[in-house]
Amino acid sequence: MKRTNMVLVLVSVLVWNVVLASDPNPAPKQIKPIALIEATIHTVSGSIIENGTIVFDKGKITAVGTNVSIPANAEQINLRGKHVYPGLIDAYNSLGLVEIGLGAPGTVDVAEVGQINPNVRAEVSINPETEHIPVARSGGITVVGVRPSGGLISGLSAAIMMDGWTWEDLTLKGGIGLIVNWPSMVYAPSPFFQQTKEDWQKQRDTQLKALRDAFASARAYMVAKQAKGQKGVPNHDTDPRWEAMIPVLQGKTPVVVNANELSQIQAAITWAEQEGVKLVIAGGRESIRVADQLKTKNIPVIITDVQNAGRRWEEYDVIFSLPKKLFDAGVRFCITGDGGGSNSRNVPHHAANAAAYGLPKDEALKSVTLYPAQILGIADKVGSLEVGKDATLIITNGDPLEIATNVEQEFIQGKKIDLRDKHKHLYEKYKEKYRQLSGQ
Repeated sequence: MKRTNMVLVLVSVLVWNVVLASDPNPAPKQIKPIALIEATIHTVSGSIIENGTIVFDKGKITAVGTNVSIPANAEQINLRGKHVYPGLIDAYNSLGLVEIGLGAPGTVDVAEVGQINPNVRAEVSINPETEHIPVARSGGITVVGVRPSGGLISGLSAAIMMDGWTWEDLTLKGGIGLIVNWPSMVYAPSPFFQQTKEDWQKQRDTQLKALRDAFASARAYMVAKQAKGQKGVPNHDTDPRWEAMIPVLQGKTPVVVNANELSQIQAAITWAEQEGVKLVIAGGRESIRVADQLKTKNIPVIITDVQNAGRRWEEYDVIFSLPKKLFDAGVRFCITGDGGGSNSRNVPHHAANAAAYGLPKDEALKSVTLYPAQILGIADKVGSLEVGKDATLIITNGDPLEIATNVEQEFIQGKKIDLRDKHKHLYEKYKEKYRQLSGQ
C-alpha cells in the first residue's frame, strides 16, 4: 500500500512538472530596480545605443543611455553581445477569444449574435489560460490588439498584454477601436454561393442602412444624455449599445473598418467624413490605389497578412510590396499577421517579408512596434524604449525580424516573464523520445 502511494505521488509530481513546463505562472510585479547593462539598445524612436544601459523600476523605464545612474539596490543584468528591443505588437488578432476553432465551438468566443453590437468588449472575454499567450510572447509579442468579429458592428477591441492572472491584469487599454465589417461593394458570383445580383444589392443596401441608422441612434442618444438635467428634459434610460459609441462620436475612439476592396475603402472614407469619426482601415489590400486620400486625411492602415500570395490574377508581390508602397506614399501603416491567435508569434516575419520587398529595415521594425502603438493609441505606454514608458521589452541574440533569432528574456511592465510554452515543451519531449530510440 505504501509503495503504491509513493508511486502515485511520483506520477503526480511528474504530471505537475509537465503541466508547469508548458503553462508557466504569471510573473510577480517588479519589486526592485533592474538595470540591463552593456547591451545594444534599439530605442526605435531614436538612435541605436551601443554598450548602453536601460534602467526600470516599478514597471517604468527610468533611464536609457550610455552614462546613466544605476540605483544602489538595482539588480544588474549584463547583456554583452545581446540586443534590447521594445516588445513587439500584434495590432489585430483574435488571441484569447479562440482556442481551437473548428470542431470545438466551446473554445470560441469571438462574436455575439446579431448585427449591431458596439457594446461588446473584447477584453472581458479573454481567456487568460490560453496556450496562445505563452507561444506569442516566446516570439517577442508583448501586446496584442484583440478584436471581436461577426455582424456589422462587432464591438470594441482592446490592447492586451501577454501576462496576467485575469482579464483585468491583461488589459493595457480597453476600447481602442470600434470594429466595423464593411459589406462588399462588388458583386462576385460564385458556384459555391448562389445569390442573384438583385438579392446581393438588397443585402448590401440593408447593411449600409443599418450602419447609418446605428450611428444616427447613437448620436441622438448622446445628445439626449448631454441634455440630461436641463429644464424640461425627461430622463433617458441607459442603453449600453449607444453608450459605448459616445467616445467614437466624440472622436476619442476610432472606427476600425475591415475593408480590402478599393470600393469598400472609398465608401468607408466617404462615410467616415459624413459621420465625423476617426477612421482606421484594417486589411487594406487595395489601399495603395487611394493612397493620396489616405495621406491627406491622415487615415492609417493596419496591413494584414503580408505573407498572403494574393489573388490569381494579380502580380505575385501585390501584398508583399504593399508596405513599401504605402511608406513611399506617406501613408501611416502598421503590419500584423493573419489574425489567428495561434499565429501571433509570426507577426515579425510578416514585417521581415515586407523588408525583403523593399520596406526599409528600420521601418519594418517600427511597423511592429512604434507604429501599431500609435495607431492603437497606446504609444504613451509601449512601442519604443523611452523614459516614462512601460518597461515592456525583449532581449534577443539578434534581429527579431530574422527567423533564426531567439527571444532570450522578456519583461512586461517590469515583470520578468517565464518564456516556457507548449511548443518548447513538445520540442523537448519528442527530442527525448528520439534520443531514447537511438540509444544515446
